[in-house]
Amino acid sequence: MSLKTIFPFLSWLPFIKTTWKDDLIAGVTGTIIVIPQAVAFAMIAGLPPVYGFYTAMVSPIIAALFGSSHHLISGPTTTGSIVVFAVISKFVTPESDLQAFISLTILLSFMAGVIKLVMGFAKMGKLVNFVSYSVVIGFSAGAGTLIAFKQLKHVFGINVPQGSSFYKIISYIISHIEETNIHVLGVAVATLLLAIIIKKIKYISKLNMLLAMILGSALAVFLSRYTQGIETIGNVPSDLPPFKIPDFNFENMRMLTSGAIILALIGLVEAVSISRVIALQSHQKLNSNQEFIGQGLSNVISSFFSSYVSSGSFSRSGVNYQAGAKTPLAGIIASIGLLLVVLFFANYAEYLAKPAMGGIILLVGYNLIDFSRIKEIIKSSKREFVVLSVTLLGTLFLELETALFLGILISLFFYLERTSKPNIAVFGKNKDDKFINIIRDESTKECPQLKMIRIDGSIYFGAVEGISNFFSDLYDEDKEKHLLIIANGVNFIDLAGAEWLSEEALKWKNRGGGIYFVGLKIISQDVLRKGGFVDKIGPHNFFKDKNSAISTIYKKLEKEQCANCEIMLFKECKE
Repeated sequence: MSLKTIFPFLSWLPFIKTTWKDDLIAGVTGTIIVIPQAVAFAMIAGLPPVYGFYTAMVSPIIAALFGSSHHLISGPTTTGSIVVFAVISKFVTPESDLQAFISLTILLSFMAGVIKLVMGFAKMGKLVNFVSYSVVIGFSAGAGTLIAFKQLKHVFGINVPQGSSFYKIISYIISHIEETNIHVLGVAVATLLLAIIIKKIKYISKLNMLLAMILGSALAVFLSRYTQGIETIGNVPSDLPPFKIPDFNFENMRMLTSGAIILALIGLVEAVSISRVIALQSHQKLNSNQEFIGQGLSNVISSFFSSYVSSGSFSRSGVNYQAGAKTPLAGIIASIGLLLVVLFFANYAEYLAKPAMGGIILLVGYNLIDFSRIKEIIKSSKREFVVLSVTLLGTLFLELETALFLGILISLFFYLERTSKPNIAVFGKNKDDKFINIIRDESTKECPQLKMIRIDGSIYFGAVEGISNFFSDLYDEDKEKHLLIIANGVNFIDLAGAEWLSEEALKWKNRGGGIYFVGLKIISQDVLRKGGFVDKIGPHNFFKDKNSAISTIYKKLEKEQCANCEIMLFKECKE
């Protein structure tokens, strides 16, 4: 095992000599973005705001050092905060016993982190391969839309109820549109336009979000002299995360186990999905197992510094990438920046205007919608479009984790449906003496005694019925007694497939013929060999190439029928 495997940050550390400026800009931008979010997410979790800061200071550093993605920013998230409150409030509420609530929350974070670590060390990162391309694109578009709409209350200055769903936000804003604060809207729109304009100015384009946010906040301060209702993030606590060992009470751990498993699974799917969304644009190769380990260590270590559960943040990761981050150093800078703000600039940070940040996050949400890839999916496949649509709509109208799982289940259903009906082509020889699919050339002829087919797909439990029906039709025709299967396209055969093949081979043998295989991959023969099915089918019925197979099978054909045959398909027929 190499040092880079144990310490993945060694792989990107040498690049910071040339990328530190880009990472610094992205990191400072990330610091500004995380301040209001840390406060809001902590409150959603039922915790005092300071715990949001603790989590945003510690967890991103660990995740950056030991994760895989160069752009994923970890920390407190909406989904994690909602789940934390739902799990802990079953046993104690913040109103009844705040200290007990905080203690259980930190313990829950530790347990979720351990589960993530175990999954990473067990190399369960392959599970994310079941999250298809269309699921990722749909989730990205849905999350981008959701992020943007959740900022509309800051953009219009309308007091939308906390925790409102997507459709409730739209309904509430439409019904209260007359309450729009024109000055708040002006700050948000001005910030958004400034970000777009600065992006087109060559030498400061990478500073567009940071400069737009500062200028937008300055405009808000100026307008506040003449109007009311332009909110800022308010008082920023100046405490640093204290070191404290979680309360490892066995009874509490047993009580929180199911919640910790749910929280770990949701956090991992969320983090890896976000990583993949950004990797589609950055073209970075991800290591899902390493991301599991990074997320696990982040939760475990940060729990010793009074932090609650963290995962990948869509909005902050999107801002990080779009602000020009090149390495995970940007995430570390953002955390250090937050620490410095809390220590030295808490009084200034409180002037950051919520409408200005709302305008920036609108832009981030829009940029998460990959219109070109959505068009590709719509044009190329109806099934993939269904997967994309379900994931996108689910993200908007259901819980994020429900949307992801729905998308994954539907994409798996379509995959199984496709693989359960492998293409089976009937082969013959054409006038150019080439083996070819009979539907491609009208001159192609078949041997009256030997049927040749090619199976393109695996022979497994889901496909056995479809293949069996095709074979039944062949058998019922009562023509050819010998069947040659061109098996180059068979990737694997499972136990159900092997049992069916051995039974089918016996049927054709009792008929006076047999089933033969040519080009079957070694890996596809694995179950056949280990289960003793090769002996049942006959080891002499497996061939490496068509010519040797036909030469052997020809000797088993009925010579009287061959003598009267006018097709003379094989060279052996003419000898």
